[in-house]
Amino acid sequence: MDNTMEETGKYIGVWVTEDGYIRHELLPGNRYDEARGDRTSAYRGKYNVVGNYIDYMDDTGFSADGEFVDERTLHHGGYIFHKVED
Repeated sequence: MDNTMEETGKYIGVWVTEDGYIRHELLPGNRYDEARGDRTSAYRGKYNVVGNYIDYMDDTGFSADGEFVDERTLHHGGYIFHKVED
């Protein structure tokens, strides 16, 4: 990847696990909405991208992080997420 995810902004959008159980929607304005199974908006919070790394802080104070491997793959919390095609 020539540019970091931070530089390109291509992290914005929906990211899902292979089984579709966890879905992260990374919104403009550094907010995210996470669905788990049938629970829409199971977690919400803010995120920050620096280079190819992302830090999450949900609205309850829980924090986590992840790494964008490329423009279509995110490793986060022991899961591999893939970006949904626009």
